[in-house]
Amino acid sequence: MSASDIVPPGVVTGDNLRKLLTHAKENGYALPAFNCTTSSTCNAVMEAAKKFNSPVMIQVSNGGGKFFAGKSCSDPNASAAGAVAMALHVRAMAPYYGVPVVLHSDHCAKKLLPWFDGMLEADEAYFAQYGEPLFSSHMLDLSEEPDDENIAICVKYFEKMAKMQIWLEMEIGITGGEEDGVNNEDVDPEKLYTTPEQVYSVYEALSKIGDMFSIAAAFGNVHGVYKPGNVTLQPERLGKHQAFAKEKLKSESDKPIFLVMHGGSGSTDEEIATAVKNGVVKMNIDTDTQWAYWEGLKDFEAAKHDYLQGQIGNPDGADKPNKKFYDPRVWIRKSEESMIARCGVSMEKLSSKDKYPAKVPEAGSVPMWNFQPKSGGALGFISGAINKVIHPTK
Repeated sequence: MSASDIVPPGVVTGDNLRKLLTHAKENGYALPAFNCTTSSTCNAVMEAAKKFNSPVMIQVSNGGGKFFAGKSCSDPNASAAGAVAMALHVRAMAPYYGVPVVLHSDHCAKKLLPWFDGMLEADEAYFAQYGEPLFSSHMLDLSEEPDDENIAICVKYFEKMAKMQIWLEMEIGITGGEEDGVNNEDVDPEKLYTTPEQVYSVYEALSKIGDMFSIAAAFGNVHGVYKPGNVTLQPERLGKHQAFAKEKLKSESDKPIFLVMHGGSGSTDEEIATAVKNGVVKMNIDTDTQWAYWEGLKDFEAAKHDYLQGQIGNPDGADKPNKKFYDPRVWIRKSEESMIARCGVSMEKLSSKDKYPAKVPEAGSVPMWNFQPKSGGALGFISGAINKVIHPTK
């Protein structure tokens, strides 16, 4: 059975998200989760998913949300407002691409919980109006805290999230390297490897609330870009986590836990395949697609350098205009095309390619506004959702 037989295209939440991730775990593939910072990168990811017939995750980090809001926006809630704005953009456009899109927020350390709270407020407002949350899932990364505190905070938030059927991703054990201002380059190497007992303690606590959660168990993962072989990954450890849980639960499934993989840059194809085989249903990709986006622009500039030195004048003539070269829609598109190709590489590595034949809607069949607010119209809803995040007490 294809994933297209069990979940619809567009943003998926709740039961449909559970069905999609279960299908991935049972059929040996994982969803690529791409960090996005602009509408351009969001569109590139959705276009790649359509092109390569793959379900996909679009995720926003705290820094990504801040960038989406605008670097000059100094409001303390700018990161949450930007994340909400990105989610609304994806919700408006995802139906046109004909594939399932999971809207996810990335690493949230303890110091960033106000950002998490802001997004949950938006989820609650959206849920009250539409019967589903704005985001599909959120991640809490409290791996720097003691395990007991990490799990206790996750339980507290999961109780709130479960009421809206929002998926929770949590991390236990630390991902090395540096990403988005969180630096674990000098962490104790032993903390880069989570034990089966740690993983099961998370499962034991969260499963009492619901089943919509996944665990990022560290197995030597490192954020950033490294040559294959320079990172000591041990994905076979994930199989031990599953075996331990299977025995404890007396489960018929060999993979009773949903696992996720962080820090995939520098991983070999074999290491990725082993992780997926052992129940990884999602892998984060950021560094590689950042480079791809830049490389598209770099290559365009190199090829058209002499046409990009002024508005008028190029090798074809001193009076020839250059607008068709410096128009942002031209060079941004080159970045998108390069990123789309790199997204396809990840889909191939994770075996998600061709798991969901794109169901592109018939022209004109998708409403221009893919929602029907109870009051206030489209602009009223968007303004209200963002204002609720920025000014939660009003």
